[in-house]
Amino acid sequence: MIKDPTIEFQPLEEIIAFQEEKLQSALQYLKAHSPFYQKLFQEEQIEIEAIKTIEQLQLIPFTEKSALHEHNKEFLCTPKEKIIDYITTSGTSGDPVTFAMSDRDLERLAYNEAISFMGTGSKPGDIFQLMTTIDKRFMAGLAYFLGVRMLGAGIIRVGNGIPELQWDTIRRIYPDTLIVVPSFILKIIQYAEENNIDYHQFGVKKAICIGENLREQDFSLNLLGQKIKDKWDIELYSTYASTEMSTSFTECTAQKGGHLHPELIICELIDDEGNVVKEGEYGELVVTTLGVEAMPLLRYKTGDMCRFHYEPCSCGRNTPRISPIIGRKNQMIKFKGTTLYPYAIFDVLEQISYVENYLVYVSTNEIGTDQLTVKVGTRTQSEEMEKEIKDKFRARLRVAPEVIFESIETIQKIQTPEIKRKPIKFFDERK
Repeated sequence: MIKDPTIEFQPLEEIIAFQEEKLQSALQYLKAHSPFYQKLFQEEQIEIEAIKTIEQLQLIPFTEKSALHEHNKEFLCTPKEKIIDYITTSGTSGDPVTFAMSDRDLERLAYNEAISFMGTGSKPGDIFQLMTTIDKRFMAGLAYFLGVRMLGAGIIRVGNGIPELQWDTIRRIYPDTLIVVPSFILKIIQYAEENNIDYHQFGVKKAICIGENLREQDFSLNLLGQKIKDKWDIELYSTYASTEMSTSFTECTAQKGGHLHPELIICELIDDEGNVVKEGEYGELVVTTLGVEAMPLLRYKTGDMCRFHYEPCSCGRNTPRISPIIGRKNQMIKFKGTTLYPYAIFDVLEQISYVENYLVYVSTNEIGTDQLTVKVGTRTQSEEMEKEIKDKFRARLRVAPEVIFESIETIQKIQTPEIKRKPIKFFDERK
């Protein structure tokens, strides 16, 4: 049986020293095997043997997503015959990027998810219902399957959508854990209520939620999380991950942020000038992967804005914990003097009961500043509803966007095009 890694329970100084040993191995591996980083080290005259500490990583330039697009094959560190799986990023913020994974990378992926599930209290013999796709070149669904298998638990690969099939599976097999996008929980609850299904009786205890924020910055449930909890009293666990990191940050039973796994990744938070922020401040997450064989990354800028919590967790782990993501750096909106991120706009719309679905657009107006428009799908429309939506925005965010009513079906088609794996709610049309 897999066990919790002991390093996560050691003092923070020991965790840092452990990571610095791992860092030197990672740098040597890149120097020996990565065409992209070999060229970078040579052009920048970087002597990697001189880099001994995490702070000294700042001597190395960042890796941008554009480099992964333009020089994709140069990041590959193994011969093709060692590649087992090809995947792509979701492409929600641009064109998808291709990643290759070796057998060792898949083992690492499974280990990451297995210890993450253990942190939520999961154990061998539990049954997980997977409500995300495992196909369409998607890393997450495969990672969850491999992780549950390594944990010694059972998994039901239902996939996304189809509430009727989800409930048929729950009634047949009685899973205790769902792996799901949280807004979909509300859809299956609605289906259950419309079809007289008593969803409290089937033994579901918790949901491990991906793709959407569940919590405020103080770790209390946000509007979406509270709506789920009010309807169905199951435990909700947030997880943050990306294909590029090949790693996830999942909440433990304390539910106070996703834990970093020090044997798998090194993290930095940087400001707009590329400097590491002070402890407790928000910054852009920069990652260096550890133990990745096929396509490791060094100081990769994720674009995600967050902060880290360093105080010891009540679960006994001393690893840093990530805050809820406040947004992507390139998606920041400056609207009527107020700085916003899409997640904050989503939160307002999620709390309005008659808004079935929505789209958020930011564009450039005639005077060169950001213009914000939301299109909402509702069953009925009125001036009173438009006023109420704007009032809720002003109460929460101090500013109100333009509100346009559309049919639920029209928005559904735009939100979920067949070629995309995740719903698209935000469209950046700025010049």
